[in-house]
Amino acid sequence: MKKRYAALGAVGALTAVNMVRAARFVPEKVEHEVFEKENVNPERYRKHLSEAIRIKTISHANPEETDWAEFDKFREFLLSAYPLISQNLSLETVGRANLIFRWKGKDPSLDPIALLSHQDVVPLEDGTEDDWTHPAFDGFDDGEFIWGRGALDMKNHLIAVMEAVETLLEEGFEPERDVYLLFGENEEVMSTIDSGAMKIVDTLKSRGVHLDSVLDEGGAMLPVNIKGVINNKILAGIGIAEKGYADFEISVRGKGGHSSQAPKHTAIGKLADVIKDIENHQFKANISENVFELFSEIGKNCTYPARLVTCNLRLLKPVMKAVMTQIPPAASFVRTTTGITMAEGSPTANVLPQKASITANFRMMPGTTVEDVEKHIKKVVRNKDIEVKLVKGKNPSSFSPTDSRCFNIIKRLALAENENAIVAPFLVMGGTDAYHYQPICENIYRYAPFRASSELLLTTHGTNERLPVECVEDCVAFFKRYVRLASGK
Repeated sequence: MKKRYAALGAVGALTAVNMVRAARFVPEKVEHEVFEKENVNPERYRKHLSEAIRIKTISHANPEETDWAEFDKFREFLLSAYPLISQNLSLETVGRANLIFRWKGKDPSLDPIALLSHQDVVPLEDGTEDDWTHPAFDGFDDGEFIWGRGALDMKNHLIAVMEAVETLLEEGFEPERDVYLLFGENEEVMSTIDSGAMKIVDTLKSRGVHLDSVLDEGGAMLPVNIKGVINNKILAGIGIAEKGYADFEISVRGKGGHSSQAPKHTAIGKLADVIKDIENHQFKANISENVFELFSEIGKNCTYPARLVTCNLRLLKPVMKAVMTQIPPAASFVRTTTGITMAEGSPTANVLPQKASITANFRMMPGTTVEDVEKHIKKVVRNKDIEVKLVKGKNPSSFSPTDSRCFNIIKRLALAENENAIVAPFLVMGGTDAYHYQPICENIYRYAPFRASSELLLTTHGTNERLPVECVEDCVAFFKRYVRLASGK
């Protein structure tokens, strides 16, 4: 009986301790700054974004398929739409269409800041043209949304930067340090050999330019509202690194011949086992410290009953990992992902393939290299006669610090914009042009101040991509404040 009471007492004590921990597990108190209201011209932004969408700056893996005249048209549009930028910033085109705008600061001894955007957009998937509510390249503005390819990725961002700089020039602002606006030509094709961003970096590096900071796409402001768990919060994620990328072609050979004399397993049949081996042997999951920090910040903002659980996240890491690996979007935060994306066999139905191939796409976590992925493929596939060929790839980026001047400016502005914001560093799942700037900058951040629902973000690269008009004013105001603060001493 005494043991039973002792056990009950221990449970009660632990419960009481946990209740106290949950009560104290709250966000650090931050004083939200109040900035003066910015002069913004939302009507001009909307007009210019619609015009930008109408210019079909579609990039292709094969540069010969790209209509470079559209990029020329886009450059001339920018110069015409923003006359003060045209008059006060120098413009240089490197490569085919990569743009370097330079706004000279008053103190040339200070390292410049850079704001990045890419001009290119992805093409429409064949057969989906009529699925759009409004044509993809009309830039239709219905008063609630601006519709079209690039409305979210990322002409919205590029035009917001141009609007911010043009308005600052209208107000007579002069930066202390140089400000670069760097707009690449082919971010969407994930090119590592013919990357426009690399051409920009090589140009700046050859001139001895070292950047104080880089700001590119990659983060967003996501509404977070789960009844009874977390109420009316905004998750403002600042990307401090990005995953790596690798496409591998994996092939199996067969005898070929006429389909009327097919063997038990053709090359494609053998390839089916290869696919199963790869998909059934995923990379090990691991909750890194930066991912844990993100979930911890979210946990601190939960309601008290939920915090009884979230205050114990470190103890619950094994459970978190097990649950996250079963949910594809969550799994991408904790492991290198594997996606079989393409397949190829015989060119006709009545011919046995002599060679069958798949393309597997991997997005690598920091600590995993392209070479590690190739070793993994060869290890987990039982058929050792496979041919493995790297199509293209790049290793994960390095991590940028979370105590830099630039990071703190982004955090200040995000908190000032919305007192319910949860600001935390995170790992960007996709690839950005910012990756290529590592040789000339240590403070590289990926953040876009556009508030959009998760459902709306899924239209990026898809049908009915569109930008909510209501977020326009805050976005331009963010970039104005950012340039004003980041270009100072």
